[in-house]
Amino acid sequence: MPQQSMTEISPDMSGRGVRIAIVRARFNERVGSAMLAGCSARLAELGVQVQDVTVVSVPGALEVPLALQKLATTGRYDALVAVGAVIRGETYHFEIVSNESAAGIMQVQLDTGIPIANGILTTENDEQADARSTVKGRECAEAAVEMVNLGRAVARLAK
Repeated sequence: MPQQSMTEISPDMSGRGVRIAIVRARFNERVGSAMLAGCSARLAELGVQVQDVTVVSVPGALEVPLALQKLATTGRYDALVAVGAVIRGETYHFEIVSNESAAGIMQVQLDTGIPIANGILTTENDEQADARSTVKGRECAEAAVEMVNLGRAVARLAK
């Protein structure tokens, strides 16, 4: 009896033909801008064309999920990216913003089936946010492209 092998879907980092929208929170502007720059540069390196990228800015992390939802429901984008930072302060507000923005982003992703790379940093201080910003932006680009290609590979298996 011939031995069958399992099907394995390998990561595919080709961004050709991938359409992406990035939502950037303006609160903690310096960090969000660095994340956007890192994400945009990595998308270009992966082959995503500049005309296939849309950037939207919103006031802060709590506004990100609604913007993502609006973009996801257009049917125009293959993946979305959220970038910004929530930096701990002296009040409980940090916990609320961090938790609720993450929950909202996850809800949009699961409700719409559009992959969302969550790059909303939650850090203790400005130094941590600065140290992670560019790298995290690049990682979000990679996650978005990889998840688009995973979805496409799974759809091909279903046929």
